[in-house]
Amino acid sequence: MTTWQRYIERWASYLRFERGMSALTVEAYTSDAEAFVGWIDRTHPSVDVEDVTAELVADWVEYLVVEEGKKRTSQARNLASIKSLFRHLTLTGVIEASPCTSVCAPKPQRPLPEVLTVEEIDRAIATIDLSASAGHRDRAIFEMLYSLGLRVSELVGLRFMDIHTEDGVVVVSGKGGKQRLVPLSGEAVRQLGLYLQCRPTPDGAENSDYIFLNQRGRRLSRMSVFNIVKKAVADAGIEKSVSPHTLRHSFATHLLQGGANIRQVQELLGHSSIATTEIYTHLDREYLRATLEEYLPL
Repeated sequence: MTTWQRYIERWASYLRFERGMSALTVEAYTSDAEAFVGWIDRTHPSVDVEDVTAELVADWVEYLVVEEGKKRTSQARNLASIKSLFRHLTLTGVIEASPCTSVCAPKPQRPLPEVLTVEEIDRAIATIDLSASAGHRDRAIFEMLYSLGLRVSELVGLRFMDIHTEDGVVVVSGKGGKQRLVPLSGEAVRQLGLYLQCRPTPDGAENSDYIFLNQRGRRLSRMSVFNIVKKAVADAGIEKSVSPHTLRHSFATHLLQGGANIRQVQELLGHSSIATTEIYTHLDREYLRATLEEYLPL
């Protein structure tokens, strides 16, 4: 048994019996460590446990990306395993300090959210049957989600005191109770007015302040809004995975495509960090690339 193998076995026993990790988790950790040691044996055969440096660990992470093509989540897990091994070697006095301390795990890449085009949104809205009892409500919901970029929780929580048609704004209560002002479009005002003419009678005082109600006069649920959006998109023949949040994504993307700057979009969406809003710049670049490929004569 090599020195590395002995240390890995001791570490595996520590994870299993002192940390209480499952056998499968310990197996995954030790497999990562053995792969790391195998890479060292192939590329730096003279390096022993105490000789491993931060630069060497960083080179190994780069190897995982370039040579093995591992995704960021896999890279992060591999590095977490090695950090755990060296942390144990430090605790047991084998080495003085872990070489992994300054090596950062790659940030997981956020998938780009699905968005609808303006044409697809128009098609979905056109499928809503305004002669149905809830038709005008569903039309107003679609308009509010898209033209204001609301979260579904913000929409179902809207009260009459939040709507200021004379000033053309809505006071939106977002995450953590943080409020923001969002301009109210003329079409949203019109659709709200049509809905309020046929709004069901509220079922009790606890429901009277909420704008959007179900047919029983109670505050509309998040799931009901999800079903309204999903049905309209499906009826329009749009084969995309959508939710009410898809309309919020579309709102932000279309603003950027129309020339709004990212700070303006951040404020309208109520993001506390600009980093959250920056994903829409990637969406905008994807849109531009698709447009280029479609219309540029080659």
